[in-house]
Amino acid sequence: MSPAAYIDHHASDLLGRLKHLVGTVTINPPGENYDRITRWLTRELSSLGLQAKRYPIPGTLLKKYLPPEQHGFPRFNVLGKLPVRGARKTIHFNAHYDVVPVSGQWRHGTPFSGAVDRGWIYGRGTADMKGSISSLLMALQALRATRTVPRFNLEVSFTADEETDSALGAGWLVRHAPISPDYAIVMEGGEGPAVCCGHNGVIWLEVTVHGRAAHGSTPGAGVNALEKMSALVLGLDGYKQRLARRTFVAPDGTAMHPTINVGGIFGAGPGGKINTVPALATFTIDRRVLSKENHVAAERELRAVLAAAARRIPGCRISIEKISENFACFSRPAHPFFAAMAASVARVRRKPAVFNVSTGFNDMHFFAHHRKIPTLGYGPGGQDYHAVDERARVKDLLDSAKIYADLLTTFGG
Repeated sequence: MSPAAYIDHHASDLLGRLKHLVGTVTINPPGENYDRITRWLTRELSSLGLQAKRYPIPGTLLKKYLPPEQHGFPRFNVLGKLPVRGARKTIHFNAHYDVVPVSGQWRHGTPFSGAVDRGWIYGRGTADMKGSISSLLMALQALRATRTVPRFNLEVSFTADEETDSALGAGWLVRHAPISPDYAIVMEGGEGPAVCCGHNGVIWLEVTVHGRAAHGSTPGAGVNALEKMSALVLGLDGYKQRLARRTFVAPDGTAMHPTINVGGIFGAGPGGKINTVPALATFTIDRRVLSKENHVAAERELRAVLAAAARRIPGCRISIEKISENFACFSRPAHPFFAAMAASVARVRRKPAVFNVSTGFNDMHFFAHHRKIPTLGYGPGGQDYHAVDERARVKDLLDSAKIYADLLTTFGG
């Protein structure tokens, strides 16, 4: 039996693993159940013949990178290795196991059901990106069961904290773990016929508007931070328009533009009350950075725009703090590794593959920039990422498993 046929005959194994992963709630922040899920993932890799080990992140790093309320939530990364006799090159597969928080009413009652309905499996993490983990484990199971030998040594990492800034996940892995990849696949960013060869970067800032408190009956005696914040946000419209005129054309022909999203998190300072003039107001800015842009210049420009907008508003005083940054990544898909993945996608999905650049960031840049190796993104994807009724199509999960298995047994290296 071929690995592809085996995968079709054992779809229930893939769905069972994914249901278990979804039911293990790994919401970040704060970083729940990382110990539990990484123990399970380590056992799964070991059962599939890999030399698997779990790496705890030192407490000193937790205190350095995490806010105090998260110091009691340990971080772990999992690394599995499969040496192949005679293989000269190594392919590294990476996925993150953390998920974003949940809200709203879900079709199947709980966001962690793993319910299968009309060809889709529902639950937080099905699309981003526990589905990818399940597809890879299915591919490894199929190769082992059919005694199909990969052409490469394998490395597999399951890492923490991608939904925040990856510093203790893939960032830690590429700097400190005993890996030696020649190629890397981060299992998201591309899906369907699209193979990802890059992604946007991001700069996250928090802007604090400083006012002066006063009694609500005498608002003229204070400086209303909310009013100043509102004017400041409106003052960014011209900058949004300037960003929209900057263009990067991805290999699939998509025209991409830098963007800012204002106010993903916003609020008032302490002491707020309905009859008090607010003395403090905060909001966040999510600035997406094109792969052709310079991150330092982009941040400098954004800070200058904010400062200039504040100066135009009487009595508006602000301070700015950088929350996080993830760098953009792009490789022209000229290396044979990209062509091999495109060929595997085309064989399994029976339609030509294209190369895209993801608007969202992921962990590709750690391997492409720090390890300086050919890196691409591909996974099953899904619908309603980070939203209510997140789900992945069962067929796409199975196809991704077949594509991983096909690549490992056809690419010449």
